[in-house]
Amino acid sequence: MTSTYLLYESASGYALFHAHGLDEIGQNTEAVRSSVSDLNRFGKVVKLAAFHPFESALDALKQCNSVSEGLMTDELRSFLEINLPKVKEGKKAKFVLGLAEPKIGSNIFEETKIPCQSNEFVLELLRGVRLHFDKFIKDLKTGDLEKAQLGLGHSYSRAKVKFNVNRVDNMVIQAIFLLDTLDKDINSFSMRVREWYSWHFPELVKIVSDNYLYAKVSKFIEDKSKLAEDKIPALTDIIGDEDKAKEIVEAAKASMGQDLSPIDLINVQQFAQRVMDLSEYRKKLFDYLVAKMNDIAPNLASLIGEVVGARLISHAGSLTNLAKCPSSTLQILGAEKALFRALKTKGNTPKYGLIFHSSFIGRASARNKGRMARYLANKCSIASRIDCFAENSTTTFGEKLREQVEERLDFYDKGIAPRKNIDVMKSAIESADNKATDMDIEEVASEASGKKSKKKKSKASANGEVEDRPSATENGDAKSEKKKKKEKRKLDKETEEEQQQQQASEMLNGEVNGEEEAGKKKKKKKSKEEDHVAAEDSKKKKKKKSKSEDAE
Repeated sequence: MTSTYLLYESASGYALFHAHGLDEIGQNTEAVRSSVSDLNRFGKVVKLAAFHPFESALDALKQCNSVSEGLMTDELRSFLEINLPKVKEGKKAKFVLGLAEPKIGSNIFEETKIPCQSNEFVLELLRGVRLHFDKFIKDLKTGDLEKAQLGLGHSYSRAKVKFNVNRVDNMVIQAIFLLDTLDKDINSFSMRVREWYSWHFPELVKIVSDNYLYAKVSKFIEDKSKLAEDKIPALTDIIGDEDKAKEIVEAAKASMGQDLSPIDLINVQQFAQRVMDLSEYRKKLFDYLVAKMNDIAPNLASLIGEVVGARLISHAGSLTNLAKCPSSTLQILGAEKALFRALKTKGNTPKYGLIFHSSFIGRASARNKGRMARYLANKCSIASRIDCFAENSTTTFGEKLREQVEERLDFYDKGIAPRKNIDVMKSAIESADNKATDMDIEEVASEASGKKSKKKKSKASANGEVEDRPSATENGDAKSEKKKKKEKRKLDKETEEEQQQQQASEMLNGEVNGEEEAGKKKKKKKSKEEDHVAAEDSKKKKKKKSKSEDAE
């Protein structure tokens, strides 16, 4: 009979329980499930064998992280080896260790050869242990376990949130939401400025069409009656067109608008300034979004653009969620209403969602838009997976995928056959490796140059302290050193030229040998073909002879 031990990882420490006489509560899961709630029955079968409390909250977090990753710590190993029965070499263990996590069970078995088990029966037993855990440990006060669970839960979730600060896609999601709301707000506010200032100067709306420029000009003009020709240079600096500036001055002279009081004009100017500030902040936010997208998803950004890529990430919830999406789901992200309406009415399903804002689908013809959307979604899913799971962030894959999409557009329009995906990916991997090696070489060179400069500085300072005034003999030594350096450079150049000549001669020899080998191969092929032709001729002659003999 094998006895069963249960390992329970609580927030306060590791606990080992010994389950004996399981026939009293039942061998199947349903019987155990019904008897778990009764402490009298369950307490007779499952008893506490050992308990190892955690030293501190940091220790508890460390143990919890290792358990979640399926790794056995040294504390857990020593706890199990001390409290579990020892197994003799060459003999089977007469016990089984029940666990909730099968990953850590496999790790324990690999390292300690303790047989582990994780099934529904063990999970029901552990559920009973979790339910009555505070009753098994006598020294545990009421509320201590809840406090430990709450503290460990907070620290564990905090550690998970802080996992990778540089690649937090939440910032991109917030930035794209704010960008959309800013666009709406700036549009509505600029329309309000136009309407408000049009009561005073209605002709300005037709001359200046841009919202930002209109707010800037209205703030500069203030009162139209004070606008004179001496302000034309300042207006041309704002608008960038002298003819338009002259037109504004002429329109102000014969304007049909009503006069506004100074207080009303001040309010209009303040509101125009707010609109200008919002527009400038929107530009800064866009630059921030571009920088964050190049950090988080460089390949997706280089393939489809920063804004569309950010919209896809925000709609999916995170970059990992987007990477988990198949390309068919990514294709119609943002068109869920149209999809379910089509499924309900049994109509045509949508061909594209947020991907439609990409320039590639706009450039495709009407009959090829669906194909282009499907192909682009495929490439976007590849790019998002590379960005999510790759260790080094590079834009090479995104650039190569973009080239593929361009080739596909040419194929639909002109019929030019695109390259195969395998060839493109091979070239992308090679270029990424080359970039990585170049970066490593640059880092090494910069470190070496830094060390050399430090050494030179230290030498120069030492020479300055010891030798303030160099003598004539020292100058002579310096000249001789310069001559030696020149001679060394000449020798180096000569050796380099000799090496280049040797390489060139080797290349020529290699080409000659290659041509000779090619000639030999051609001769062999010709001889084989001649033998084959001769054999076929002899066969034909034999057949003719046999036919003539049969005829006779």
